[in-house]
Amino acid sequence: MLLRGRTHKFGNDISTDYIIASKYKARALDLEEMAKHVMEDADPNFASKLSVGDFIVAGTNFGCGSSRETAPRVIKIAGVSAVLARGFARIFFRNAINIGLPVVECDTSLIEGGDELEVDLAAGTIRNMTKEVDILIAPLPGVMVELLKDGGLVEHFKRYRAFNLRSVT
Repeated sequence: MLLRGRTHKFGNDISTDYIIASKYKARALDLEEMAKHVMEDADPNFASKLSVGDFIVAGTNFGCGSSRETAPRVIKIAGVSAVLARGFARIFFRNAINIGLPVVECDTSLIEGGDELEVDLAAGTIRNMTKEVDILIAPLPGVMVELLKDGGLVEHFKRYRAFNLRSVT
């Protein structure tokens, strides 16, 4: 799975309330509308700067706070191809995989806002094309790559009506 895009960098402890502010959670049935406000409390202009395929890059504890699936959903709907961070809140990481949003734990110190990246999830590499630097990551397990290709756990179950991952190691 090869992803390409520009980076938008944030710091540590980005909570789900920064990802989608509580004042928009009442619109939970209109995720497209909510996605227009993604990351608004961390960067009020984020949605207007975002292009489809871009990456969110952050420090530690990304997605801390409430365990709502809404947070990774609005990130995905907004067009972010993946979130790269030094660390994730456990429930956010699981929710992201479940809904088909790639999340990658890695050293983000060699990535600045605006850098162009190429991320190969299966091979376990990030190529910072702006700085001409490679960052090694642990490749995602084959099961996770297949779930992401299918659009997440729910979409996988809709497609196969069960786990269909026997051929994946």
